[in-house]
Amino acid sequence: MTSAHDSGAPERLSEPSPRLLLIEDDDSIAAEVVEELTTRGYDVTRAATGVEGLDQACTGQFDLMIVDRMLPELDGLTVIESVRAQRITIPVLVLSALSAVDDRVSGLKAGGDDYLTKPFAMEELAARLEALLRRPTDSRVTVLRVGPLEMDLIDRRVFRNGQEIELLPREFRLLEYMMRRPDTVLTRTMLLEDVWNYRFVPQTNLVDVHIGKLRRKIDLPGEPPLIHSIRGAGFSLRVTG
Repeated sequence: MTSAHDSGAPERLSEPSPRLLLIEDDDSIAAEVVEELTTRGYDVTRAATGVEGLDQACTGQFDLMIVDRMLPELDGLTVIESVRAQRITIPVLVLSALSAVDDRVSGLKAGGDDYLTKPFAMEELAARLEALLRRPTDSRVTVLRVGPLEMDLIDRRVFRNGQEIELLPREFRLLEYMMRRPDTVLTRTMLLEDVWNYRFVPQTNLVDVHIGKLRRKIDLPGEPPLIHSIRGAGFSLRVTG
């Protein structure tokens, strides 16, 4: 894992410090994560077992959780499922050495909001945490609806007027981001930071290319367009007419 310390001191988050629960049994990984996130302005509590982590999570004192999938005493997915069963809705980032699609789906279905595979760069971990903290408070809904669009977050399926639309993973993530913010002007910088996890704004047409591909799948011929370009600003998902 690489740290932001290699390229200078990271920018601190604004006060009050987000309260983060790290449930990780590997002492070396935990120490590195705690040091990095503390430097970035987080108030980090570490639990070394699933049982200890679940006890801490149930206090309701945290703004975000990082949960390792493989834990002693109680595995990470069971911890997450137990937390969700108690209607604790804080964002959860799942850490795992398992990278297969089925493993990632299992982590999300258990109640995780994002999934990061080990080994990982500290910059990516920090970027994902910041994106999770910026999510709307209703991020635990399982179905999103905007006009004729419907997105099933569990089965990862999208429909327009009942007709299923096949999306690639990045297209799905981009559309989910837009559906959570309907009628909002989304700048290219926002999309690069929150969908692609860039911490800088490169000179690229990446957003425009993906918006174009998504538009061709979502805005069917003869149907009112849903994805709108806002000249000089960005894009917006909105129902008109």
